[in-house]
Amino acid sequence: MPPLDTAGDPLSAFEFWSMRRFYWPIALYALWLMVRYRGVTLPTAANPSFPGGGLVGESKSAILDLACAAAPDHVAPFVAVDRPGHPDDAIGEALAAEAAMTAAGLGFPVVAKPDLGCRGAGVRLVRDPGELAAYLEGFPAGARLVFQRHVAYEAEAGVFYVREPGRETGRILSLTLKYFPYVHGDGRSTLRELILADPRAGRVPHLYLPRHAARLDWIPEAGEPVRLAFAGSHSRGSIFRDGTHLVTPAMTERFDAIARAIPEFWFGRFDVRFADIARLQAGEDFTILEVNGAGAEMTHVWDRSKTLRQARRDLMEQYRLLFAIGRANRNRGHRGQGLREFWRAWRREKALTPHYPPTL
Repeated sequence: MPPLDTAGDPLSAFEFWSMRRFYWPIALYALWLMVRYRGVTLPTAANPSFPGGGLVGESKSAILDLACAAAPDHVAPFVAVDRPGHPDDAIGEALAAEAAMTAAGLGFPVVAKPDLGCRGAGVRLVRDPGELAAYLEGFPAGARLVFQRHVAYEAEAGVFYVREPGRETGRILSLTLKYFPYVHGDGRSTLRELILADPRAGRVPHLYLPRHAARLDWIPEAGEPVRLAFAGSHSRGSIFRDGTHLVTPAMTERFDAIARAIPEFWFGRFDVRFADIARLQAGEDFTILEVNGAGAEMTHVWDRSKTLRQARRDLMEQYRLLFAIGRANRNRGHRGQGLREFWRAWRREKALTPHYPPTL
């Protein structure tokens, strides 16, 4: 990864505003697009092969199955497991999950995450059978979860891709570089003190203190790095930088080939880990963790250098493209979800998310 630039203000003025405060102009714009294109759920037609277009309530495993078929060498192996509706044998459940992992060629550590969810909800690194059993015990009964091979690369990025129907090729609109926050021990300060003293973490301690509650009084050795967040999600504490200027023709060509091999995929974001930025620019040595559809966001807007006007402008352009693609696909015969079906999917996701294990 390019070195993280820490000069200047570590946060933008709006970076951790409430969703309502930040998104209200974008929501009004989306309402106008619904009227203009005569379709409240038109975005669900943006990716006809994804459940609900990937807007809300979509299955990660169903979309990863499509990605695996399109680019098996670029997708991190995974297995989906359904938790019993009335679990009564914790040991047996953990053994069955481990057997499913083994059958899929997975071993510890693995990344565990809900099949249904967004913004890093419920994502954890599971290192051994004990952590596996604890994760399962804290997961909602009757829900599906995904175990995925842990990709040890430190570098992670969000690659936002769009191809408008009728065009032969697509383009990368946004590249977000994701940096995981660290503090470094001095041999004297507790982890709590290190977090509170950090120029960035100390301004958003609510993102880090709860997840490290069990070791806040621990004193790391001098120079010892302590990673504060595992999930590559901005809302969970990762640091985002705009890397769109680093996109190359070779990188665009590779992601375009993968996207076109996924049936009826026109709009969304690849979340990837990679070995080296130069190799990613060459379209090589990267692993896809997830493919997000119509509900994906151009996350470069959370770069601390972006102004509020720039961030909202970019997201409005994203929504304009989303609705235009949805309309083009509707004209091709893809209707998307009905309002009732969309409402049920949204309600199920919102009902499950609060019950997922805390993200670490």
